[in-house]
Amino acid sequence: MSILNFDGTNFENEVLKSDKPVLIDFWATWCGPCKMQAPVFEAVAEENADVVFGKINIDEEQELAIKYSVMSIPTLILFKDGQPAAKLVGLQSEDEIQEMLDENKQ
Repeated sequence: MSILNFDGTNFENEVLKSDKPVLIDFWATWCGPCKMQAPVFEAVAEENADVVFGKINIDEEQELAIKYSVMSIPTLILFKDGQPAAKLVGLQSEDEIQEMLDENKQ
């Protein structure tokens, strides 16, 4: 499964109006832990076809980061039915991300 890039132009349609849960990785190019999170995020995406995976670069999309209270990165936020349902802050393992997804599946 490919990982999408979200920004102000596609966020509403791709995230808020999605009929699937959407997991977003808030990150930045200068963030070391974000670079370490990327392959873990990609591995979890491969195992969860029922979830949309995407990334938001906080330097390019500061308004979205502020709106969803992203204070440190990486931050993962799971959206369900257009609302934030769960949040993980800091570098996460595959198991931690999968557990959060499993806890929030309908």
